[in-house]
Amino acid sequence: MNRYPRDFRGHGPNPPDAKWPNGAKIAISLVLNYEEGGENNILHGDAQSEAFLSDIAGAAPWPNQRHWNMESLYDYGARAGFWRLHRLFTTRDLPVTVYGVTSALARNPEQVAAMKSAGWEIASHGLKWVDHRDMAEDVERAQIAESFRLHTEVTGQPPRGWYTGRCSMNTVRLTAETARLDWISDTYDDDLPYWLEVGDHDQLVIPYTLEANDMRFATAPGYIEGEQFFTYLRDTFDTLYAEGQDGRAKMFSIGLHCRLIGRPGKIAGLIRFLDYAQGHDGVWFARRIDIARHWATTHPHRRIERPSQMTKQRFVECFGGIFEHSAWIAEGAWALELGPAHDSATGLHNALTRIFRSSDPEQRMAVLRAHPDLAGKLAAAKRLTPESTAEQASAALDALTDDERAQFQKLNTAYVAKHGFPLIIAVRDNTKDTILAAFQARIANDTETEFTTACAQVERIAELRLKDILP
Repeated sequence: MNRYPRDFRGHGPNPPDAKWPNGAKIAISLVLNYEEGGENNILHGDAQSEAFLSDIAGAAPWPNQRHWNMESLYDYGARAGFWRLHRLFTTRDLPVTVYGVTSALARNPEQVAAMKSAGWEIASHGLKWVDHRDMAEDVERAQIAESFRLHTEVTGQPPRGWYTGRCSMNTVRLTAETARLDWISDTYDDDLPYWLEVGDHDQLVIPYTLEANDMRFATAPGYIEGEQFFTYLRDTFDTLYAEGQDGRAKMFSIGLHCRLIGRPGKIAGLIRFLDYAQGHDGVWFARRIDIARHWATTHPHRRIERPSQMTKQRFVECFGGIFEHSAWIAEGAWALELGPAHDSATGLHNALTRIFRSSDPEQRMAVLRAHPDLAGKLAAAKRLTPESTAEQASAALDALTDDERAQFQKLNTAYVAKHGFPLIIAVRDNTKDTILAAFQARIANDTETEFTTACAQVERIAELRLKDILP
C-alpha cells in the first residue's frame, strides 16, 4: 500500500463548534514551561552545556564543560522569574498549565508546592529538557516511563497531559501508546483540539504554539521588547475573538518560560495583554486539562472505516460501484498515494476521478455506456443498481405517468442513436422537469460536447454517492 501519513485536512472546511463553557468566544491556555534544572548540563549526566532559549546571543554548547553564564540565566527563571509569574497569575486568579520537565520539578520542590497550592495543572514536559530527534525508540520509551514514575513521586499524581517539545518523529505515537494521557500537545497544526487514532486508542491532541510564545525573545526573528509581544498577542486575540463572534470559536495557546517572560521588561507586555483580554466578555481562561475534559464530553471521538487504511478487497467492495459498474476505477485509486486527506468524500472523490480522467477515451466511453437510461427498461424491470434506483426515485422518475414514460423512452432512443451512450445527468441536482429540459437541449449538441458533459456529470454523480457514505 502506497500511503502518505500526514494529515492536511484536519477538521476540514467546517470545523466543529467548540461550544466553550458559558458561550465563551475564545479559550485561552496559559502555558508555563518549567525547564530550570532539567536542561543539558554535565551535572545531569549530559555531554555538554545547554545552548537553547536563553538571552545569550548565538549560544553554542560547551562539550564536557559547565557553562556558568548559561546556568545562571536558567537559575534566574527558577529564583526570580517563576515567582514574578506566580504572583501575576495568582493575584488575577488565572488558571495555568505547567509543562514541567520531570527532573527539573524534582530539583525545585518549593516551586512545585506553589504550583500545587495555586491549583495549576502540572503536565509532563519529558524527563529531561534535551533534544529527542536522534534518540532510539526504546530509549525514548524508557524515558517516558521514567518520567511518569518520577512525576508521580514528585507531585503526588501522574501527569494527565504531555508536551516534550524537542521531540522525535516517534514522540507523539509513544506518548499516545501509553493510553494514560487526557491530552498531548506535541503538534502545532490547528486552532482546535482533535482526535488521533493510535492503534485501538483514541488520543486527544491539543495543539500548542511556537509563535505566540516568549521563546521568540531568544530566537531570530523575534521580539526585542515587551510591546512587540503584547502587540502580537493582542492581534491574535482580536482575530480569534472575532471568529468566535461568528460561531467559530477557537483556542489560543500562549507559551511562556520563567527565564524569559519572567524578566521585568518582557513581562510588561504580558501584563498589558492580560489587562486587554480580561477586559472582554466571553473569554475562558482554562487549563489544558479543562479544555481536554470539555472536548471529550462535547466532541467525543467517532471512528469511521477509513478508505486509506482499507485492504484492496474492502476498498473495491465499498467504492467499486461509485462509478457505475466500473470497479476498475476503484482498483486504480487504491494504488495511489492515499492518506488521511482521502478519508473524506471530497478527498476520495479526487482520487477516483484522477483514475477516470487519466483513462483513455474508450475506457471513459465504457463508463458512460455502463449507465442506465433514465426511466428506461432497466428501471421498469427493477434491474438498476441500488444507487441508480435511489437517484432516479429522488426526481420521481419511478412514478411517471404513461405519457411521461413514453416521452422519456423516445428521448432515450434518439439520444443513444445520435451519441452512442445514454444521457447522463446528476439526477439529484435536478427535478423531473429540468431533466426533460436538459434532454431536449442536449440531444442537439455534437457528440464531442456531449461526451465532455457526460464525463463531468459522471464525476458529479460519484461525488454525491460518496457524500452519502463518507464525511
